[in-house]
Amino acid sequence: MAGYFEIIDAPDGGFRVRLLDATGGLVAVSVNYPTKEAAVAGISWTREVAGTGLIRDMSRGGHGELIIPKSRAAHATVRIHSHTRFPAADHGTAGRGAGVRRARSL
Repeated sequence: MAGYFEIIDAPDGGFRVRLLDATGGLVAVSVNYPTKEAAVAGISWTREVAGTGLIRDMSRGGHGELIIPKSRAAHATVRIHSHTRFPAADHGTAGRGAGVRRARSL
């Protein structure tokens, strides 16, 4: 069985989404959503991003590098368009390429 999402009541009103692995272990908790419909939309968005999202190393010493897992490194293609922005990494240098670094394999 794959992991699953749970919609739960948020302590301060609204709803949160928990992502659990196949054994019920907690993987992630969402931000607060005002309605269940918004939580369901957040799950749909998360599914899309998780299936297509790149890995950015924003840890100490990571320098915002893209990481390609070794299992996919042999046939992975990373395409960064000139209009792509990574606000967490570019620190005000959008459009000058400073937020985009080389990819590395794990």
